[in-house]
Amino acid sequence: MIGHLRGRVLEKRPNQVILDVQGVGYHVHIPVSTFYSLPDPPAEAQLHIHTHVREDSLALYGFLTLSEKKVFERLMSVSGIGPRLAVTILSGLEVQELVAAIRGGDVVKLTHIPGVGRKTAERMVLELRAGDRKRDQVVAEGLHAERLAVGHLASELAAAGLRRENVGANAARMFYEEGCGVVA
Repeated sequence: MIGHLRGRVLEKRPNQVILDVQGVGYHVHIPVSTFYSLPDPPAEAQLHIHTHVREDSLALYGFLTLSEKKVFERLMSVSGIGPRLAVTILSGLEVQELVAAIRGGDVVKLTHIPGVGRKTAERMVLELRAGDRKRDQVVAEGLHAERLAVGHLASELAAAGLRRENVGANAARMFYEEGCGVVA
């Protein structure tokens, strides 16, 4: 899979760019936000790439920022939203506005995007908010497990004779420096 391209911009349009990477021209679909941020030909540019493989085609979707790419991939997880509609949605609203509209359940704002009707907007809100809740729960469970582990390590350090005022800070430092924690 292609995940990143860096090369010379040969041609750019509001929905696509052709990027020359060592003599090979890659046709990449892009949102309007990426189009406006890309330099004019023949300047160098780099894009985060999502490679979309189907039975009958291979398509590249490019994004200037990693956050755009992540939102694009999250949008495609919604039933009924494919890569082309996801690019259209990203072209209709800035990433921050889109995320705020989804989190706030602003179906009216989402329906102002071309190609997004009321049902699609409602599905986006429902499915993406549910995904956020699941992810938040997993993160919370992970943090709780980390706190328990740091607490256990702190009690072991105290039992080993470390001064009480240094136990908590040293336990946390040891836990994360040793790579045991999920949060860096």
